Amino acid sequence: MKTILIIDDDEICRAPAAELLRRDGWTVLEAEDGDRGIEVAIEHRPDVILCDLLMPRGNGFHVCRTVREHLELRHTKVVVVTGRDYAADRQSAADAGADDYLVKPISFDELRAVLKRLEPKATGGPESVAVAEPPETLTGGVEVAAEPAVLELVEQGTKVKFWGVRGSIPTPGPSTVFFGGNTSCVELRVAGELIILDAGSGIRPLGQALAEEFGLRPMNITLLVTHTHWDHIQGFPFFLPAYHARNRVRILGYEGARDGLAATLAGQMESPYFPIALKQMPGNIVIEEQREMTFHVGPVRVEACFSNHPGICVGYRVFTDSGSVVYLPDNESCNEHTASAHGGALPRTIEEKLAAFVQDADVLITDAQYTAEEYKEHVGWGHGCVDDVVRFAIAGGVKRLFLFHHDPEHDDRMISGMLMHARDMATAAGSSIRIDAAREGEQFTLAPRAVAAM
Repeated sequence: MKTILIIDDDEICRAPAAELLRRDGWTVLEAEDGDRGIEVAIEHRPDVILCDLLMPRGNGFHVCRTVREHLELRHTKVVVVTGRDYAADRQSAADAGADDYLVKPISFDELRAVLKRLEPKATGGPESVAVAEPPETLTGGVEVAAEPAVLELVEQGTKVKFWGVRGSIPTPGPSTVFFGGNTSCVELRVAGELIILDAGSGIRPLGQALAEEFGLRPMNITLLVTHTHWDHIQGFPFFLPAYHARNRVRILGYEGARDGLAATLAGQMESPYFPIALKQMPGNIVIEEQREMTFHVGPVRVEACFSNHPGICVGYRVFTDSGSVVYLPDNESCNEHTASAHGGALPRTIEEKLAAFVQDADVLITDAQYTAEEYKEHVGWGHGCVDDVVRFAIAGGVKRLFLFHHDPEHDDRMISGMLMHARDMATAAGSSIRIDAAREGEQFTLAPRAVAAM
């Protein structure tokens, strides 16, 4: 009997597919994350693997690469099944070793046709195989003990400062001087921790400011990388604290579509692109590739959620005693236009998870790159429309919205106009949400919440 392994964290998708395949004569194995799926694949050597793209503990690209690295799985066919259809993802899946790429929702006839074309060979075995799920971790995520925080970082409330607010490429010049031209970088100081969100070109002036502030005193820094597109990592080679051995720089992120986090960061610093290799930077640099979607930075809980953007891209929600800050710099909202851009499918699961992810956030910093008119020419590019973003934030009960990832073609006057439009939308909707356009150098503090005595 032919054996198929379904790896998908969405049981609503996984269970019906499994039942239909069993009726069609397949022995079906199931796993709800990438790491468990790889374990099951190595143990049972299925003929075919149906693998979702965006999953915790090992995304679909990682599963494809790992399967291709195992000699005993050389005959196993891998089909990536996903709710979005970016050309870059198709190519990355093929490069990782996928045999086919299907966009949800798919009919069973379509799936059957693909499986027939792949012509899996029967391996024999029992009618059904029960696969035990791994025990739950006690922590619910990755938690690494941090070094003692520098005393100067212990402050009241949560401090947020913008160092880079632009998307795609830096845009210096007189027409961008107010909102700024550096690419994505945001600084958070909370509970004695110094957290940096992304390492676009804005991390360079941040590094200079930190060096001036701390002098010879050591720094303990955590850098959270949403994804490894160049405008989110290009500033790291110029980050001054990484060049001093007294400082500890902990870099957290998720495996990319083609390479791991460390390989991608090192790649942009290889000769002939840069004169100093990553391994030559004298700072105490630790790169950790996350597997779980919840982890801690010292005492601070952080959650991650996949966004609708080419490749493996996440947003982060940082929970503090002052409230929560959501950083979602690259994302395209689900709307009536995205169906055609994704092969007739809406990225429903992604949108639903993101809606829950931002629900009741105190601050949402998110991608609002295009006007509604511009967006019509950029559907499927993985970036946000300001109208969609405002509706999304209001529906989620967000208290304060920052329009972010400004288009390189937008000058200060254009961004100001988009901000006025966003505020008018909120007023017309009867919402009390506060809306601003992120501006380089702007900072604000979330005050600590009062705790009632017991």
